[in-house]
Formats: sequence, C-alpha cells, structure tokens
Amino acid sequence: MMNALFLILLICVTIGCKKAELKSEVILKKNISNPPVLPEDKSIRIDSTLLISFNSKALSDFYKSTNYRTIWHSKDNRKIILAELLKSDEEGLNPADYKVKTLSDFEKKSAKLDDSDLSKYDILLTSSLQKYISHLTNGTLNPRKLYKNWDLKGNYIDINETLTDLLDSDSLADKIEQLKPNHIVYKRLKKALRLINTFPKDNFKALKIEQIISPNDTNPSIIDIKKRLTYWKELQYKDSLTSIYDEETVLAIEKFQNRHGLAVDAIIGPATIASLNFSKKQRTQQIIVNLERWKWYPKEMGKEYVIINIPDYRLTLVKDRDTLRTHRVIVGRAKRKTPILSSKLTQVVFNPTWTVPPTILREDVIPAILKSINYLSESNIKVYDSNGRIVSPYEWQLSNARSYRYVQSPGTFNSLGMVKIIFPNRFSVYLHDTNHRDYFDKIDRSLSSGCVRVDDPLELTEYLLDDAFNWNLEKITEILQNEKTKFIKIKKEVSFHLLYWTAWSENNKLIFRDDIYNLDANLYSKLRN
Repeated sequence: MMNALFLILLICVTIGCKKAELKSEVILKKNISNPPVLPEDKSIRIDSTLLISFNSKALSDFYKSTNYRTIWHSKDNRKIILAELLKSDEEGLNPADYKVKTLSDFEKKSAKLDDSDLSKYDILLTSSLQKYISHLTNGTLNPRKLYKNWDLKGNYIDINETLTDLLDSDSLADKIEQLKPNHIVYKRLKKALRLINTFPKDNFKALKIEQIISPNDTNPSIIDIKKRLTYWKELQYKDSLTSIYDEETVLAIEKFQNRHGLAVDAIIGPATIASLNFSKKQRTQQIIVNLERWKWYPKEMGKEYVIINIPDYRLTLVKDRDTLRTHRVIVGRAKRKTPILSSKLTQVVFNPTWTVPPTILREDVIPAILKSINYLSESNIKVYDSNGRIVSPYEWQLSNARSYRYVQSPGTFNSLGMVKIIFPNRFSVYLHDTNHRDYFDKIDRSLSSGCVRVDDPLELTEYLLDDAFNWNLEKITEILQNEKTKFIKIKKEVSFHLLYWTAWSENNKLIFRDDIYNLDANLYSKLRN
C-alpha cells in the first residue's frame, strides 16, 4: 500500500515538473521573439524647455506627440541621417545649415553622453532633419517673396507626418531619397555639379578683344583663349600654343559655342568672350541656383505636359516621360519678362483678335500714334470708347487715350498670328503664332512683351486638339483662310509649365545658357547670406 502511494506521489511530482518546464519554455520563446529593450534603445524624457531656443512650432509639436521622449535610439538611423546631411551639398544645399559639425561631435561621444546631452542631440538631429526635408521639397528660399512674376504653388508637405513616416520605415535612406525632386533636369543638374567639381581650380584673367577674331586670324589673345578651351576640355593641345586661330581651335570654339547656346559660327566675338570669361566658381554657383529653382517647381509635372525653358528659348512636349516634340520659342525681353507659372492648356483660338494690353499701349502704341495718326489704320487696329463705339483716328484724343480699347483684327498681319493657345493665368499671357516668323532664326529670342511666340504652332495645335478627322492640318488651314475667329476647347488634359533654368548636363558635358533676366548671381547671394 505504501509503495502504491509513493508511486502515485512520484507521478504527480513528475507531471508538475513537466508542466513547469513547459511553462518556462513558452516564456523563453516569447522573450526570444520580443527581445527586451536594449540600453541603446532606451527612451529618455526630454525637458521641454530645451525646445524653446529653436523657436520652431513644428519641432515643439513633434516632441509633444512623442510625450517629450527621445526618438533617435537606433545608431544605424542616426548614421544614415548624418551621412545624408553631410552630403547635402550634392543637392546644392549647405551642410552647415544642418549643424553637421555639432551633430558629428555628438555622435562620436554618443556612448558616453549623459541624459541631458542625449536629449540635446536628439532635438538637434530632429530639427536638422526637419529643415532638410523642407529644403529638399520646397527649396531654401520662397520665390513668391522674391519675385512678383513667379506664380508657383508651394510643394505641400506635412513635415511631422513625413518625419513619422521616416521613423516607421524599414528603409530610411530610400525614404529620404524619395523626397528629392525626381525630374530628369534636376538629375542632370546634380550630374553637372559632380562634373564641375572634377575641374581644377582656375585663376584666369579676364579676356578682352578689340575686334572679332575669325578663323586663320593671328591675334595675341588666341593663346589665352586656347588655355581656356583646354581647361574646359574643348581643346587638347600637346605642342606649344601659338597665336594663330587654327582649324583645331575653330572646332573647339564651335563645341564651346554649342554648349553655351551661342551662334555656332566659329567667330570669336563679345558673346563668346563673355562665356569664356566665366570662372569655375561662377559656373558652380550657377548650377547651385538652378538646383534651388528646381526644388520650387512642381514635383509632378503631369502625365502629359508642355514645358518651356525661357533662357533656352525652347518648348518641349512630354508624354509618359518621353519627349514627343520640341519647338523654338520667343520669350519676353528683360523689361517685360515672361512669368514663371504652372497651368493647364484649355483652349485654342483660330484667327484671334488682339486687344492691346496696358503696358504695350502705354510704351508702344500711344507713342506710335503720336508720331503718325496713320499707325492705327496701317496696323489694322480699331479703337473703341467706353460705350463700345468705334473712335476714328481723327477723333482720337491723347487725354482719353488710356480709356480706349484697342483691338487688332484677325489676319496674317495680326501680332498674334493665326493661332493662340490659352492657359489660365493672372498675367494675361498665352502661347501664340507671330507675323514675324523670321525672328525664330535669331539666337537671342528674348524679344516679346511677355507672351510666348511658338514656331510651327499649327503642328502643335493639331497635336493638342487630337482629332484627326475634324482638326487635321487641312481643316485647320480652311478655317484660317476665312479669317473668322473660332474658339476650340482642348479636350485632353495637358499641363503647362513656364520655367527658368540656365544650366544642366548632357552626355557628360556641362550645358549653360545666358541668364537673360539676370537672376542667377542675385539668387546665389541670397542663398548664401
């Protein structure tokens, strides 16, 4: 009997031990799948007074949402952010703006920092990253505060929502990369910055010539010109330099002229000399300001869009990231700049009338009438008073000149040509044909009063109307011949962007254009002040 009781007791004890063993195993497995928080990842309470000196609502709001706890516990994430801030100059930004030296010093001592310094490090890292996110997505400066004729909406971004998204990401570096402008021109500008940084320091003196230099001329300035061409890798001279403008130098000058949007004629004149006189430092600054501008521009241009680069005098039509067609354009001269804006193409007008805008009326038309009363009839301009009554040239009075409405009738002599393409904007500018088509052969096409004149506009119009039956070139020509004004809606969705950039790269070559509105140097000084 005693043996039986002992046996039962032994079995009970064994079963109990097995259950305890099983329970212990389950707990252990849970601890493996959910490891305890390591000391490195320990969150620290932040004294909210440390945020005051930053004077940033976004920063205060963010730490309020974390219940005033540190967030950058991962050493890997800190290193990714520091590396990104250190190489921010690749985006045309200034690493010093993000306190990279102080952050690097904190990181070197991170294992030995007390709670107070860890809090300061965490806050500074967050503040710098917030600023970097803002600069990547909207630029360092606000163009709407710099220019009256720039009408671009800011690229909206919720900084703290973006920051939270970065924290939750498995790939922090990839997420930061996605914040950068993705347009091909921005990428070509970054490539241009890398290219120009490979050039050595230059110390050339300004070139001066008293007269143009033609092929086969002998001129003492040719030696210095050859040195410049050699520096910019347009020319490879193995022998001693001579003052003869030889065939090899002619080819080099033509390459240089082509890269700078000059007349490729091998004639060394003022425009070529002016471009040769740009230093590496000036060209680097030019690239940096263009990187800034591209951060202002829309992140999404649209599935199909027309984009015009004002200094390049070129219109490009893009669909699904493929260039479908390009057209030469004429843009506003420096005193009547073409505005920078984004819109949608909405309407085509065949045989448009032209109502003279106030600036042209004041500066061009009224002075012309005062010189000759025949100007109105010769220009086919009708004058209307406030009641809509036609005012004959002999009734026209200077005292009422600005209260009249001046309308040029349709026809081949009309200033807008045969077609006008409308996009809503507050500047009353549009795309149009011209009765001076010979102007498209000029190199400097900064000639208009603000609107954009387009070469071969009927081909562009046919494409935009996208109706091979009703709006082919033959049907369009018939409408134009009757000289009656006709309005046609553009049914397809085509975005429109009037932009400004003076530098980029193509096929490992630096490309520059004249800064026709003199914006580059002034913008750089504002960026670095």
